[in-house]
Amino acid sequence: MRHRRKGRVLGRSPKHQRALLRSLASALLLTERDAEFDENAPKVKGRIVTTVSKAKEVRPLVEKCITIARRSLAAQEAAVAHGTSAERGSQEWKSWRTSENWVAWNQAIAPAVAARRRCIQLLGDPQAVRILFDDIAPRFADRPGGYTRIIRLARPRLGDAGPQAILEFVGVRDRIAERSEKPSFEDDAPAGEEASAEAAETEEVEAEEQAAATDDDTAGDESAEKKDAE
Repeated sequence: MRHRRKGRVLGRSPKHQRALLRSLASALLLTERDAEFDENAPKVKGRIVTTVSKAKEVRPLVEKCITIARRSLAAQEAAVAHGTSAERGSQEWKSWRTSENWVAWNQAIAPAVAARRRCIQLLGDPQAVRILFDDIAPRFADRPGGYTRIIRLARPRLGDAGPQAILEFVGVRDRIAERSEKPSFEDDAPAGEEASAEAAETEEVEAEEQAAATDDDTAGDESAEKKDAE
């Protein structure tokens, strides 16, 4: 019985399993790096392809790290008010280092530093943590969870026919659900009114023409009667 044994074993020892999940999470974060001159550049940013079981296991780790980084943004913004833009080691920086502003900056930035250390402990890759805090966390600042999604692939993996899936960040290639619009007959109403108005005008013109023709016939008959009477 697997009492108090959460998650999938994935055919590995516990240490190997933790190392695998760290590697997958770091790989997903590293796809967002600037790889313009990198020979091993990712094909698509913010996406990795792995098996369905591995994707389901690594997803909670990635979202936990993003949540930690997102909650530290407030501390970083609060520390900006007490910071300095002077170059490190300069005289201005040294004077700031010994002032009360540095004490306030240190107290404000402490939660963000603790968050970075926690993510380094979880991921084990400083470059991935840097990308996480600088690029990914501000992107999801207003999103309270659900930063990734899993998309199953129809084609199995070559070799062992394992079911494959895509693990990617949301917000870039989202599908927009559009409902079909209900048919509207408002546009047809003016056209019908115009047609009825035109028909009415045509009837009036025809009636006037018939009346004029009748008057002409009547006038001709009266003139003929007058001539006969004379």
